[in-house]
Amino acid sequence: MSAATTPVPALGGHRAPTETFDPLRAQLQQAAAEFAGGPDALESILLGIVDDVDRAVREPLEIFPVCHHSPASAIAMARRLRAKQPKTVFLELCEDMAPLLTELRNCKLPVAVQAFASQIDGFPADWAPLSVVAPITEASAEYQAIAYALTTPGVELVLVDRSSDHVFQWQPRDTTPAGQDEPASATAPAEEAALHGDAIGVEIGDLRPRFAELEQHLLRHGKVRHWSEWWHQYVELPLGDADHDTYRQVMLLIGSLFRRLAPGDPGRVSVDEDRERYMWTRIREHLTRTGADPANCVYVCGAFHAASRVAEFGVHGSDTFTISPRTATTWQHGLIPSSHAAIEAQFGLAAGSVSIAATLWAKNLKRTKTQPYRLQGKTGTKKTSQAKSSAAAPAAETAETADMLSGFLQRPPVLDRLDEAELRGWSVEIVRAARRNGYLASTADAIAVFETSILLAGMRDRAKPTPYDFQDAAVTCIEKDTVPGRRDVRRLVEIMMGGDRIGQVGYDSLPPLARDVHDRLAPLGLNLEQRGVKRALLDINARPELGACSDLLWILRHLMPHGAARPIMGERKLGEQSIQESWDLALGTHQRALIELGYEGVSIEQVLEQRLRRTAHDPQATTAVVLRTVEDATLYLRSRRLADELGTRALDVLATERSVDGAPEVLHRVRRLLAHYRTSEPALPTWIEQFAKAGYAHYCTLLPSAFTDETATVRQVAAMLGFLFSMESLALSMGSDRTQLELAVAQSHPEEPEKVALLWAAQVQLGRMTRTQLRQRCDELLDNPLLLPAYPRYLSGLLHALEPVPGLTDIVVEAVSNAFARLPDPVLLPWLPTLIATLRTGGADLAPLLIREAGRIFPGRLSALDAWLPPWRAEAAPPSRPTERTTRSGVALLAAHPASCDALADLLGCDGIWAPPATDGAVLIGRYPTTAAALGHILTPA
Repeated sequence: MSAATTPVPALGGHRAPTETFDPLRAQLQQAAAEFAGGPDALESILLGIVDDVDRAVREPLEIFPVCHHSPASAIAMARRLRAKQPKTVFLELCEDMAPLLTELRNCKLPVAVQAFASQIDGFPADWAPLSVVAPITEASAEYQAIAYALTTPGVELVLVDRSSDHVFQWQPRDTTPAGQDEPASATAPAEEAALHGDAIGVEIGDLRPRFAELEQHLLRHGKVRHWSEWWHQYVELPLGDADHDTYRQVMLLIGSLFRRLAPGDPGRVSVDEDRERYMWTRIREHLTRTGADPANCVYVCGAFHAASRVAEFGVHGSDTFTISPRTATTWQHGLIPSSHAAIEAQFGLAAGSVSIAATLWAKNLKRTKTQPYRLQGKTGTKKTSQAKSSAAAPAAETAETADMLSGFLQRPPVLDRLDEAELRGWSVEIVRAARRNGYLASTADAIAVFETSILLAGMRDRAKPTPYDFQDAAVTCIEKDTVPGRRDVRRLVEIMMGGDRIGQVGYDSLPPLARDVHDRLAPLGLNLEQRGVKRALLDINARPELGACSDLLWILRHLMPHGAARPIMGERKLGEQSIQESWDLALGTHQRALIELGYEGVSIEQVLEQRLRRTAHDPQATTAVVLRTVEDATLYLRSRRLADELGTRALDVLATERSVDGAPEVLHRVRRLLAHYRTSEPALPTWIEQFAKAGYAHYCTLLPSAFTDETATVRQVAAMLGFLFSMESLALSMGSDRTQLELAVAQSHPEEPEKVALLWAAQVQLGRMTRTQLRQRCDELLDNPLLLPAYPRYLSGLLHALEPVPGLTDIVVEAVSNAFARLPDPVLLPWLPTLIATLRTGGADLAPLLIREAGRIFPGRLSALDAWLPPWRAEAAPPSRPTERTTRSGVALLAAHPASCDALADLLGCDGIWAPPATDGAVLIGRYPTTAAALGHILTPA
C-alpha cells in the first residue's frame, strides 16, 4: 500500500487525510527516498508536515496562522477579513487583557498591553513584581483583527490564550522568570529597549526555529546574517502578493516544520501543548455557550500553534484538558508605551528589523491597494475615509481547498527588478545623514554605496538589494574604521529606514493616578504628555498655588526613575521650604513608569505611603532604613501619623539589631529628626524619646565589643559615641543611667591606633582625662621613634572623634599642625591620601569645624606668619599673688566705681553696700586676693 493511501490515525476525532495533498505527499516521499537512500525518519517528518497542513485546512473553524509583526501576515489578514467578514474572531492573546483592547483607539502605536502584579499570592516571593506585556504594532495581523472586531458592528472578539496568572503558574518554581527567551539585541538603544522593563513577553505568532542547527543551516545557505534577514528575504517578500490559500498553507508548512524539528525539551514542549489545549478548550466553550457557527468564525494564532497535534485540536476535539483556577494574586491591567527597539530587544530580533517591517507594510499597502483596518480615537489614527477596496466583497467559500503548496514550492523565485530610483534615494540619504553625524562622506561615497549594494545582492543570489544588503554596503563604504559621533552607520540606516517609532498612551487610556498627576501639574502650562525634557520654573513666592505642584514633583522624583523629574534649583529638607524651584521634567519619556505607579494605587500619595510601609516592614530592613522612611514621610507627605507609626517600627528593629553597620546613618537621621521636631512641634513625639532611651542602652551594650571588633570601622564607633553623647541629655531625662556609658568606656580596650585615639576623646568628654593629658599623649607619640609611623593613624582617630566630641577641634588642629611640622616626608606623604579620604567621608561636618578653628588660630596675613607663635607653644605665666601696688590700684579702682564694686560684692556673696573708706575695699580685697588681682589686670590701663 502506498504512502498516499496509508491511513493516518485521526487526532481529536478528525477524518483521515484527504486526497488534496496526495501529489505533494508523493513528491516528498520520493525526495526523502532519494536523499536518505530509502524510507526512514525523514520520510515520516516530511509526510507528517503535509498531514499537519491537511488537518489544519480541513478544520471547520478557519485557522489563520500568523507571524508576529509580519507585514505579509497583516496584509493577508486585512484581505481575508474583508473577504470573509467573520462574526467571531478568536485571538491568541491573554484572555484577561480583553477589557484593555478598546483603549487602543486612544493610543499612538506601538503600545503594549500589560498585566502587572506588585503584591503576589501563590508565587515565590522573589518573583515580585510580576509583569506580562503583549506589544502591538500597526504592521501586525493581531492589530488588524482587533481593529476589525472593534470597528465592525456585530463582531465579537474573544481572547483565548492562557491568562497572565497561568503564564506564571506554568513557570518552573526553581527559576526566576526571565523578561525574554532570546538574547536581547545588542545595538538597541538602552532607553527604548527598557520600555517593557523586566516583563515576560507574550508574542502572538512566535515563529522561529527552536533547533539551533536548523537555523544556522538556513542562515548559511540563505547567505544572510540573522534570522530577521532570512525571514524578510524568503518569506515576507514571496508572500507579500500571495493569495489567501497560498499564504495559509505556506505558513502552516513553516509552522509544522519548525515544530517537528524542535528539540525535545520536555518543559517547553509541555507548555506549548498546554497553551494549545487551553485555547481550543476556550474556543469550544464559547461556541457551545453562544451557539455560533464555526463557519462564521476565524481563529488567529501563531503558525507554530496552528500545526498542533494535541487531542484537543479542533472544534470536535476531546474535552480532556482541565484549566486550573487562578491564584489569589491581584492583577492590574493597562497600556504602556512600546517601541520598535523594545520589541526587538525583548524578543531577540535583529536591530532595525521591526522598523524595516513597518516600512515594508506601508509599501505593500500602496502597491496592493489594500485597505487596512485602523482604530480611530483622540490620540490614535485620525478619522479617514473608509473607501472599500477591491477585495471588500465577500468571496465565495470553496467546498474543498486546493493544493497551493506544490505550485508554490516548485515555482522559481520571482526576480524583482532593481528599483534604481529607490536605491539611489537611499544612497543619497545615508550620505546626507552621515555628514550630519560627523562622517567625511561625499558624493563618491553615495556612488560607492549604490554599486556595492548591487554587488552584495548579486553575491547573495538576489536580483534586488534588500535593506540589509544596503546596510552592509553603507557600513563598508562610509564608516571605514572610526565612528566620529555617537551613532554608527548601521544605526543611521535603521533611522533612515523608518527609525525607532515610540508609542504613546493617550490621556483617556491612562490609569486614574496618571491622569491625576497630569491634572495637578496643569498649572505649569507644559505639555507633559509629549516625549522629551520640559523645563518648569516655579516661583512659589509669587504664585502660592504652585506649592502643590512642587510637593507633587518631589514625590515623583522619589518614586520614578532618574530623569523623570530632576530638580535644577531648589531642595527639600526638614524644616526648609524653597521659594523658587526649577525642574527638568520628562514624564512623557517615562510614561511606562508613571502608568505602573497607577497599578499600585489611585493617588501618588497612597503609592508613596504603601511603599514606605513596605520598606519599613521588610524583614531585611535595618534601623537606618526605617528612619529614612520616617524622614521621607515627614518630608513628602507631612504625615505625623505615618511618621509615628514608622518611628515605632524603628524601635522594634533597633531592639533586634546586633550590628553597628548602620550607626553613622542612624546618628545623622536621628539628629535631623530631633532638630526638626524641636523647632516645629510643641512636644517631641513619644517614639523619638523612647528611641533615644533605647538607643542609649543599645549602643552602651555594643560599645566595648565594637572597639575590639576588627569588622567595625572607626567611623561606625565614632557614630556610636556621637549618638551616646548627643542623645545623653534626652536619654537621661527619660530615665537612663549615665553609669552605663561610664562602664562601657571603662570596659573598652581597643588595639587599633584609630580606635585608641577615639577612646581618648571619649575619656576627655567623660572627664576621665584632661585636655592637657591628651596633648601630652600626642607629644609622646611624636617623641617616640617607634610610634612615629603610627602617628597618622592616631590623627585619623582624632579626626573621627570630632563627630562625638566637637569641642576637641583646637586640639585636633594642634595635632595636625605638629604632624606637618615634625613628621618626616616618608611618613607624612603616604598619610595625606588617608587624611583627604577621612575629610571627604565626613566632610559635611568635620571639615567646616577644622577650617573655622584654623582660621581663628592662624594669622590672617602672610606677613604676620614669620612672627606668629602657635598658642600651644606659648608658655602660660604662673599665677602670682597680688602685690601691694596691685592691691592699691584695685582699691582705687573700686573707689572710683562703687556700683561695679557692689555688683561684684553681691556676686561673691558679701553683704552690705560699698562705703567710701578704703578700709572696706581693702578688707574685701584682702578676703579675695585672687579676684582682686584678676580684676586689676583687666581694668588697669597698660
